[in-house]
Amino acid sequence: MSTRAARWAAVLTATSAALLTGCGAAGDSAGTDGGTDRLTVLAGFYPLEWTAARVGGDLVSVSSLTPPGAEAHDLELAPRDVAAVSEADLLVYLDGFQPALDEAAGSEGGDSAWDAGQAADLVEGGPHEHAEDEDGEHGEDEHAVDPHFWLDPTRLASVGDALADRLADLDPDNAATYEENAAALRADLEELDGEIETGLSNCAVSTLVTGHEAFGYLGDRYGLEVVGISGLSPSQEPSPAQLAELSTLVRERGVTTVYTETLVDPAVAETVAEEAGVRTAVLDPIEGLTDESDGEDYLQVMRANLATLQEGQSCA
Repeated sequence: MSTRAARWAAVLTATSAALLTGCGAAGDSAGTDGGTDRLTVLAGFYPLEWTAARVGGDLVSVSSLTPPGAEAHDLELAPRDVAAVSEADLLVYLDGFQPALDEAAGSEGGDSAWDAGQAADLVEGGPHEHAEDEDGEHGEDEHAVDPHFWLDPTRLASVGDALADRLADLDPDNAATYEENAAALRADLEELDGEIETGLSNCAVSTLVTGHEAFGYLGDRYGLEVVGISGLSPSQEPSPAQLAELSTLVRERGVTTVYTETLVDPAVAETVAEEAGVRTAVLDPIEGLTDESDGEDYLQVMRANLATLQEGQSCA
């Protein structure tokens, strides 16, 4: 067991994937291998890392394959990262979100790979509006599954509950602790959900124009119609005709704010805003945290997003 722990510590150093601070009492101890009996949990990106740290608490050592400041969609794995996948007690990933990790989960993860999307009740990217392409057809994302479930706190709570069950399977002696941690996480997320529901219940502008299609679950949960400038991945940029259509939509619907995003080049969203004569503000899809993030953990950043939306959507 000590040899495995040493190899794991080396992988963490090589990938610069220490657990981010600010995850609460559970997260403060995760990622520091203070004992050889804790489960090693490897997460694909920040929301899964944060959830695993909250649910696992002191019983797990959690790290993320996506380094702080990196764009989670674009994750590439070095050979040592693939080796880490094979050695982890549990890999928490989101199938379809990070193709390189999907491949590693299939080839190296085995029974230790756990797809969080199974508990998140994912839906296609089509419930919210997409700009049409030059031929009048909707883009390729129309029937693609939207992976950004964590922007609906209630879905993230469901993932936390399911993760507690998965950890209990690996560590039955501590099943009650995992269940208690998941219940505490759910309470925090339900409180956040209530704050957002109240804060966005009376907004003058109901159309939410964002840098890419990351906020569909948030929009569906809180009654906003989301229009993404780019696709489900930020790399799927719109055509000139789609940009012109989006600028027209912004003007016609009385949209006053177009939202750029952290970790994503703001140029395209800024172009739409400039053409429509409106302002920009920054929303955080919380795919990862950086020193520029408006908060130290998921809960803080979501509350900062709420404040941004209340101003940008003219909410009473």
